[in-house]
Amino acid sequence: MTETETSPDTTAETPATPAAELPWADVQAEHHKMLRLAPLKTDRATGARPLRFVEFSYAERHSKERSLLRMSIQLPGQRVRKEQNHLDVWADHVEKRLHFSPDSLQTEPMNRGIGRFLAAQAITWAKKRWSSYRVDGTDLNNKDALNEDTRLRRDRFLQAHGFEVVYADAQHLKGSVKDAQVGDLKGDWNTEKLQFVEILEAAQMLQQAEQNLAEQEVKLKQQEEKVNKFKREDTGLRFTITCLVAFAMFQAGLLIWIATRH
Repeated sequence: MTETETSPDTTAETPATPAAELPWADVQAEHHKMLRLAPLKTDRATGARPLRFVEFSYAERHSKERSLLRMSIQLPGQRVRKEQNHLDVWADHVEKRLHFSPDSLQTEPMNRGIGRFLAAQAITWAKKRWSSYRVDGTDLNNKDALNEDTRLRRDRFLQAHGFEVVYADAQHLKGSVKDAQVGDLKGDWNTEKLQFVEILEAAQMLQQAEQNLAEQEVKLKQQEEKVNKFKREDTGLRFTITCLVAFAMFQAGLLIWIATRH
């Protein structure tokens, strides 16, 4: 599988079985888990990266000839394009091969570790069952090599998962991925960017957030009482000053009157 410019992650591409021959076209996600996208520094290319919670969904199917792992990432309150945040992993038990669909993995939001996470889940799933299967090598898209940053991100992504990237030219334009055995691939992702959140942990987070909110409300009430106290004191001072000014003006007028009478 390979990654496109719409995502900072990439994967190795393999010849796909014609779509008409593949079963389970209507399979929908059956299992759901929560993921935490950790808050990160603002990235110059992709912008702000605040704390977010997303849903990881997946389903499995098995037959004598094939197995399928279908995965997707849902963003609460945000819709993404059909080709984004989606990865199918197909195991061909006749040919003993593994391939990914789509060939180009696109993720949203970008630069949050979603691509590496999906690839890691795919590799881990396959390694537990068919470590001797093969992932065919493939030529890499030349357009990814036109931008050096894009090419480096793609190559780092592939290499992080155990794929070997080679080039036929010094300009690093004609790249390819060598054949790989599933057992040699690496099912790791950047856990500093993305973590699973269990139900109990999520409940504890909500409980802590509610407690923090209650504490903030108490502090806010205390501050409002202080402000009201200052306002009352300010009103009293203003009244006193007004009285003093009026008395001073009265005295001044009285003195002027006395002076003019004599």
